[in-house]
Amino acid sequence: MGGLRRINVRTFSKLLLLVAVMFGFGYAMVPFYRAFCDLVGINQLGDRTTEVAARNSQVDEGRTITVEFDANAQGPLRFKPAKSSLTVHPGQIATIEYEVANQQPHEVRAQAIPSYAPAQAASYFKKIECFCFTQQTLKAGEAKEFPVVFVVDTKLPKDVNTITLSYTFFDLGKNDATPRADATAGAQGAELSAGPTGGGKGSNG
Repeated sequence: MGGLRRINVRTFSKLLLLVAVMFGFGYAMVPFYRAFCDLVGINQLGDRTTEVAARNSQVDEGRTITVEFDANAQGPLRFKPAKSSLTVHPGQIATIEYEVANQQPHEVRAQAIPSYAPAQAASYFKKIECFCFTQQTLKAGEAKEFPVVFVVDTKLPKDVNTITLSYTFFDLGKNDATPRADATAGAQGAELSAGPTGGGKGSNG
């Protein structure tokens, strides 16, 4: 009986050790899994969804803002918003698409520069995604649609009920050449300007 008891105690000890090792392995897998997700980009959508939900939880449904969209193009680029305006609540995430087409027989680089009216609205108009963040390349005859994802800050002054978002698309020249001096200067000047460039809701160049 004594030998059998020693065997049972030894077996129980091994099983207890195995359970402890498995528990420790499972616990350690959590940070390893998070590190792996960060490395390969998994679960980014979930994090983004959480962020979007947090922003949408602050929507001021008691107030509406009309956002008007304007488009101007320098050079032979066709550029226009898909809609002329949207009605949104402060804090509400909204999307508008802009359409641009390269009417030249060669590939070009272009940069969109935004401006706002009234000028004070610029501080409360938050772009989450925008084609204006980087230069865009358009092949000869190519047409693209670019989304702008934005939210109007709930702290927008109460006397501002309409915001005009105006983009000017500057043709920076052929993709295999350095930007033309006049186009670069124009883009820099527009970026420094506080007001909209004007000129209607769309431009065919």
